Amino acid sequence: MKRIYQRAGYYFSGLLILTLGIALTVLGGLGTSPFDALLVGLYRTFGLTIGSWEIVVGISMIIFNAVAEKRRPEMIAIVTSLITGLGIDFWVFTLEGWVTPVAIWEESIVFFLGMVISALGISINLQANFAPIPFDRMMLVIRNLTGWNVTISRAAISVVLVLLALFFNGAVGIGTLIIMALSGAFIQYFMGWVQRFDHSIITTEKTKKTFR
Repeated sequence: MKRIYQRAGYYFSGLLILTLGIALTVLGGLGTSPFDALLVGLYRTFGLTIGSWEIVVGISMIIFNAVAEKRRPEMIAIVTSLITGLGIDFWVFTLEGWVTPVAIWEESIVFFLGMVISALGISINLQANFAPIPFDRMMLVIRNLTGWNVTISRAAISVVLVLLALFFNGAVGIGTLIIMALSGAFIQYFMGWVQRFDHSIITTEKTKKTFR
């Protein structure tokens, strides 16, 4: 039972940190991830909020995944989209009056912090191992449908998202390319750190039980 609470802690804290990172990349002004660039474009074109479009696009992906796999939609994934959307709006509204980079070096610092923090959040969220992010599930669905590997499937989806983001005047910039090139390495690094942290918790608990 205690393990369930730990996984829930990873899940919620991971999403909280991830959405902080997303908000910083948006406010940095150098470009966001392909998915977030589309959200910003939809916000600029149709209104609502970036977080609202996270929920709309996330649910659309969930429905696509369900139809493609001929199975019922993953309801828990909808919860992930809702929390992520609310988190993005919370951080953007909280920080936009404080984080206002003007010079290129200021934008670069905010962007870099956002990219690194997002990678940390994703790594922590992955440790929870439940409630999949719709984008990641779509990557696996495309892989199963086409026979492509994960890297190609992810790249194909990213290209489509960038094209859609450009069409809707989204936040595509040099930062988008940097995130596509480097975020995977940061996620991999933080995953090792999070796994070691998790292992130390499990080891400590086992030690306590041994001496009881």
